[in-house]
Amino acid sequence: MTAVEPVLDLGWVDEVLLAGPDDEVCLRPGTPVTRAQLRTLVGERQERLAAAGLRQGGTVALRMPPSLAYVANLLAAWRTGAQVALLDHRLTQYEVDRAFETIKPQVVVSGAATGGGALRIFHKVTETVAAHPGQPAATGHALLQLSSGSTGPSKVIGRTAANLVAEVDRYTRIDGVPRPGERIVVLASMVHVLGLVGGLLYGLHARARLVVPERLTVDHVVHAVGEDPEPATVLGVPFHIELLAAVAEAPPLPQFVRMTTGGELVRAEVVQRFTDRYGATLGNMYGMTEVGVIATDLFGKHRPALEPAPGIPVREENGELLVGLAASPYVGLSDPTRFVDGWLHTRDGGRVDPQTGLVTVRGRLDSQVSVGGLKVDLTEVEHTLAGLPGVGAAVVVFDNGIQAYVMLSDPAAGGGLADALATRLAPYKRPRRLHILDQLPRNATGKLIRNSAALRAAAGDTKGEEAH
Repeated sequence: MTAVEPVLDLGWVDEVLLAGPDDEVCLRPGTPVTRAQLRTLVGERQERLAAAGLRQGGTVALRMPPSLAYVANLLAAWRTGAQVALLDHRLTQYEVDRAFETIKPQVVVSGAATGGGALRIFHKVTETVAAHPGQPAATGHALLQLSSGSTGPSKVIGRTAANLVAEVDRYTRIDGVPRPGERIVVLASMVHVLGLVGGLLYGLHARARLVVPERLTVDHVVHAVGEDPEPATVLGVPFHIELLAAVAEAPPLPQFVRMTTGGELVRAEVVQRFTDRYGATLGNMYGMTEVGVIATDLFGKHRPALEPAPGIPVREENGELLVGLAASPYVGLSDPTRFVDGWLHTRDGGRVDPQTGLVTVRGRLDSQVSVGGLKVDLTEVEHTLAGLPGVGAAVVVFDNGIQAYVMLSDPAAGGGLADALATRLAPYKRPRRLHILDQLPRNATGKLIRNSAALRAAAGDTKGEEAH
C-alpha cells in the first residue's frame, strides 16, 4: 500500500502550534513548561518515533493517559507527517485489539501512569514505543479518533490537518474564548475533541496558557484558578460543573471569568448554584467528535439556544440537526445514512430559528418514544428526575418501558422518588422502574452512558423500585 502524503506541509505544527517566544510558559501541569522546552520535548520524541520506524505517511497509535509525554508524542508524530490514532488509556485490551483491526498502526506508544491515583488529570507516565505490524496511512487524515460511544458502539472518525487548523481558526473567531495572555484551566480530557482542540491546540495557537489542576477535586481546581492573576476560563463537561457547584461556598476568585462546558445541557438549578458560588459566566458549547465545535453561547445570553460557530452550516430537517461538511468524517465501515449529500445527520433533535439562526438542541432523537400511543420525551423525564431533592444524577432510557437509573446525593431520598415524580409527571411519562446505583456509568469523556445493556449491567441484579 502506498503511503498517503499529508494534507499540509510538515511545517504546520511549528507554525500553528509551537510558534512563540522561547521563554513563554505555554503549559502548566504543575511545573511550568516554556515553548522552548516543549519544542525540545517534541524533537526528542520525533527522534524516538523515527527510530521505531515511523516515517512521513506512516501510522502511529497513542494509548496514553493525558500527560506531557502524550502532548509531546502527539505533536512529534504530526511533525513527522504521520497519521495519529488516539486511544483512551482506559480501554480494555479487547477494545484496543478491535480498534487495531481498523487503524492498523505501524508504531504504538503506550504510557503507564506511575502514581497519583484516579483523580489525577495529567499523569506522570513511563513510555513504551514499539513497532507494530501495521500499514501506512490509507487516507489523508492526520487524526483518527473513536467516538465516545455513549449510546452505542464507537466509530472511527478521521480529521485532516487542514480540518484541525480550520477548527482552531474557528475558535479564534468566537466571542468569549480565552485570548493571548489569559489562561485555560483544562478539566476535559485532551485525548477527546473538546480538551484536544478547544484546550490544547487552541491554547497553543492563541498563546493562552494551559493550566492542568493536579487532581480533579474542587480544592485543586480552585487553586489552579486562583494561583495566578491572569483571567482564567475553565473548560470541562457537565460532570465538572456538578462537582464545582456542589460546594456550600467558594473563596473569592476574581480571575475566574468563565466556565465553558460541552456535552449534555446543564440543568437550570445547577447553573444557578454554580453562578451563585463563583460569580463566573457559564458558557455552553455544542459539538461532536466528527466536527468539533458546532455552536456556542459563551455568555449565557441565549440559554438553551446557541449561535452556530463561524463557517459551520447548520439546518433542521424533520426535527433533526444537520451539519454541512465537505466530506464524510468516517473511516472504514459506517452507517451510510449518517452522511448524505454533504450533510452530517447528528441524530440530535433540535430546532434552527428561521429568523435568528439560533440552534436549540433537544437531545438525542432516540429520546423520543411512544408509550400507549402517546409521545414521551425521555429528556424531559430525565431532567425532572435529576431535579428532585437528593438526586445527584439520573439517566432515563426506554428498555421494555421507561427505565430510570439514579445516583443519589442523599441516600434518604430514595424511598420518596416515586411519589415526588407523581406530582410532576403525567402517569404515562413516569418510569416503570427506578434503579438506584452508587455510581452511574460514564464514558471516557465524562458523559453519562445511555446504552441500555451497559446500564443494566451497572445495576446488576437490582430490580429497582416499582415507580407506578
